[in-house]
Amino acid sequence: MVVISKRWYLMSVFLSALIGGGVSLGSYLLWFEPKPALQPATSITSHPARFTHWLEGLSKNFTVPEGMNFLLAAERSTRSVVHIRTLYKSNSGAFLSFFDESDENARRGTSTGSGVIISEDGLILTNHHVIDEAETITVTLDDKRQFKATVVGQDPTTDLALIKIDAHNLTPIAYGNSDEVRVGEWVLAVGNPFDLTSTVTAGIISGKARNINLLFNSDGLAIESFLQTDAAVNPGNSGGALVNLKGELIGINTAIATRTGGYSGYSFAVPVNLARKVAEDLYRYGQVQRALLGVTIMEVNDEVARKNDLTTIRGVYVTNVNAGSGADDAGIKPGDVILSVNGIEVNSVSHLQELIARYRPGDKVNVEVERQGMTKQFKVTLKNKRNSVGLINPSMQVQQWNAEVEELSLNERKRLNINSGLRITRLGEGILKSNRVQEGFIITHIDKKPVSTIDDLKRLLAKNKSKFLLEGIDKKGERTFFGIGF
Repeated sequence: MVVISKRWYLMSVFLSALIGGGVSLGSYLLWFEPKPALQPATSITSHPARFTHWLEGLSKNFTVPEGMNFLLAAERSTRSVVHIRTLYKSNSGAFLSFFDESDENARRGTSTGSGVIISEDGLILTNHHVIDEAETITVTLDDKRQFKATVVGQDPTTDLALIKIDAHNLTPIAYGNSDEVRVGEWVLAVGNPFDLTSTVTAGIISGKARNINLLFNSDGLAIESFLQTDAAVNPGNSGGALVNLKGELIGINTAIATRTGGYSGYSFAVPVNLARKVAEDLYRYGQVQRALLGVTIMEVNDEVARKNDLTTIRGVYVTNVNAGSGADDAGIKPGDVILSVNGIEVNSVSHLQELIARYRPGDKVNVEVERQGMTKQFKVTLKNKRNSVGLINPSMQVQQWNAEVEELSLNERKRLNINSGLRITRLGEGILKSNRVQEGFIITHIDKKPVSTIDDLKRLLAKNKSKFLLEGIDKKGERTFFGIGF
């Protein structure tokens, strides 16, 4: 039996640990440590510490990964976004509430917003609420030039408007495709919050086809299918651009979710595929040519699926089909579940409304539905709100009359041998009806002044007369006079 003293035992343990550590360190340096390039012999004091050397290499060679660099998008979009300042005749003109104008601006009778250049010759897309009822509209470009703008057309149902400045060789923004936008995608909001011009903020798409119950229309035709983003949007951003990382327009910034009037984390934009169609309609026709499928619909959830024996929880459920509508003509029935339109899948009421709103009366769309577990295809010819396939002339709701009027086409004026005229298309209980004016009556003059456009009527109504002489043509084609309020 060999006896080892305590002293020799401790020394052997220490030597073993030392040898083991040396072997481990040597193996790491041999196999894992990167080999430095061969360099001329220099003093050891000329070599920086390894950590400092790594930092210097990082600063020289590091580049922002693709998809994380916002420079290109900012440069491409800021020159196409303008600052809009509006002046109102009275403080009541400014439309405040959920949007951008501050109370202080309202007291001064002014408000501010943004707009997006969409043509080289000065067409600018913005929000309806930014310019509605404004007496003057001043547009300031990114290069600080200023212009007075005129209104081409407005659409309260989508909160969009088209204005025009007398300018040329501008830089229109490039259109993107809002259908291709994905939740989680980086986006930039470009606008003029708090009069801070050409401001860019970044965020992601945090939702699509959002309905926030913001817009109202007496016909129930308001479209809310917003892109939701967490890019910071504040007072003054309304009407500005929401762009992708290519600098392409994917939405028009419209509203913020807030309890304080300032940004609280979420903002909403009208998808560009809808905004583009609205802008084209306003330019070509003076108003939006709205196509309708002709159905009453609701979301498909678990309760609806179980109650109606649906096989899956998807699509949009049809509760009613309007007689004589495009859907009725095509054979769509109550109880059908609409799955897609022209190959684009739909799973919400707001998304389906947005898709249909991109078309005009007379357009044909392919609608896929599920009926009793079977998939069916229908080709639907879309119609307008009057259940016809024709385009509708510019119209206006006249609140003080409880009526709706529309402009006459050139052919109609020629046929009636008149130079001016507005047709009453809807008439409820009110001052006109009580004086035996009927729907279909064509107004040619008010107090001997000709009325041929919606703007003419607005100017005359602005005088708020309680008594006036209404002149026009009745359904029989006879010239008729009505003394209103006498």
